[in-house]
Amino acid sequence: MRLRKAYIPTLKEAPADAEVISHKLLVRAGFLRKLTSGVYIYLPLAWRSLNKIANIVREEMDRAGAQELHMPMVQPSDLWQESGRWDFYGKELLRFKDRHDRDCCLGPTHEEVITDLIRGEVRSYRQLPLNLYQIQTKFRDEIRPRFGLLRGREFIMKDAYSFDCDDEGADVSYRSMYDAYWRIFSRLGLRFRAVEADSGSIGGSFSHEFMVLAETGEDMIVSCTSCSFAANVERAPVVWRGESCRQQCPPVELTATPGAHSVAQVCDFLGVQPQQLIKTVIFAVDGNPVAVLVRGDREVNPVKLKNLLNAGELAIAAPEQVREWTGAPVGFAGPQGLHAVMHVYADLELRGGTDWIAGANRGDMHVLHLNLTRDATVTAFADLRVIGAADPCPLCGAEIETARGIEVGHVFKLGTKYSKALNAVILDEQGRERHIIMGCYGIGVSRVLAACIEQNNDADGIIFPPPIAPYDVALLNLDTQNADLCAKAEELYAILQTQGLDVLLDDREERPGIKFKDADLIGLPVQLVLGGRGFGRGMIEAKDRRSGEKAELPLEGFAAAFATWREHVLQGWK
Repeated sequence: MRLRKAYIPTLKEAPADAEVISHKLLVRAGFLRKLTSGVYIYLPLAWRSLNKIANIVREEMDRAGAQELHMPMVQPSDLWQESGRWDFYGKELLRFKDRHDRDCCLGPTHEEVITDLIRGEVRSYRQLPLNLYQIQTKFRDEIRPRFGLLRGREFIMKDAYSFDCDDEGADVSYRSMYDAYWRIFSRLGLRFRAVEADSGSIGGSFSHEFMVLAETGEDMIVSCTSCSFAANVERAPVVWRGESCRQQCPPVELTATPGAHSVAQVCDFLGVQPQQLIKTVIFAVDGNPVAVLVRGDREVNPVKLKNLLNAGELAIAAPEQVREWTGAPVGFAGPQGLHAVMHVYADLELRGGTDWIAGANRGDMHVLHLNLTRDATVTAFADLRVIGAADPCPLCGAEIETARGIEVGHVFKLGTKYSKALNAVILDEQGRERHIIMGCYGIGVSRVLAACIEQNNDADGIIFPPPIAPYDVALLNLDTQNADLCAKAEELYAILQTQGLDVLLDDREERPGIKFKDADLIGLPVQLVLGGRGFGRGMIEAKDRRSGEKAELPLEGFAAAFATWREHVLQGWK
């Protein structure tokens, strides 16, 4: 492609609403333009990269035995009502009525549609296993779309669905997809980890997230320094290996703590450490109050609580709810007497201590010497907190480490969640009806593009891994008024194309400085600079965008010299 004719509208400044580097660079480098909140136009450069990502995904899905189809984006409400997700999914499901006043939605995912298809077509175990996938636009009406392609409302996704006769077959399908994802993200040139994850609104019994490692990632992941354990902090279990404390403590004592709403304020006022406090957090769970107790220096893990209670909607209670349910303002709730108005759940770690300090359910008051067994009623003890850096690996007990990541893929073992709801059954070898065992496997194709840039950039712009780059080579003609230089540029352009490379020839009548800046901003893996004193010596400058290293290649015998040099550049990505 000749840049003079290409639609690549680069900008000097990033838009004011761009918060993360991928959003800033994708707009500045002429990849994206915003249409409305969370909805973007993919310009030609972005579409080339997205197609390259999608092609790698297709190749590995086909290799794993999956078959591609395409399902409608508009879905009727009756399928979602049948599965029970019409109300459960929440406001992210964009609902509307058609001209016949029938309820519909824009598909955020396609479990209902694919299950409905299979239940009408597949009758016998002989027709299984089966794996079907699509690459399609999805829509989720995020309340606060942000970060460009990382959390938009409309996005491109690959979703696949497996169907098996039994759990053993489903395990084989799950492993096949897990392995395919390893190959996909390896081929894309990304640094990633596969971690145990929560299944969220999709449901199911087991899942893994594939995370691109990046300091700007929204998700925190933990991994063991000794064994293979890795998990999203939402999923990571905390193993408590202590014993219940039987130590006696003095009778409970009421003490004034005026204005001490937070753990830090209470500690400062009483001269104690956070480890001596019980933090009482009030949640609204499906409209009902629930109290969760954790140590003062810990954080409640809402995902663990939601899974424990099998809850639909869960949120931290509003201040007016806290006052109504506990009789005290926020910051002064405590476990004493709460069982009369709500269930009280305590983190396992609290079994290992006594003589606690906690809120008194009265404004500006706390209690000292609280013994949970003696002075409160706990519904149940469970793992309810966020894992910390000082916690041991839940598998082997070794040290753990944390990193930030961006979720780009998710594999779910669904079991019979949807086949039971929609009555998708087959006859087994004995002629008995059995619900089909399902799996679900997603990749955020457009999110991969953004995650790639979050991981690969510098002060000058994007640094594309070769498999994802919209073009393989940037060829810069520094003087379009020089006939000899233009002729040589055309010759090299043709040579590179015969090598099977996609080439972006900068033949614009612009100053060299502008061409250099745009080349770095767009971030193609290789730059070739034709002009200046090197041209007079029969040389062309080659630059590795990732390392910044430069080399001079002879114009005579250029094809072989460039192929050898480029192979060296590619090795740096492996």
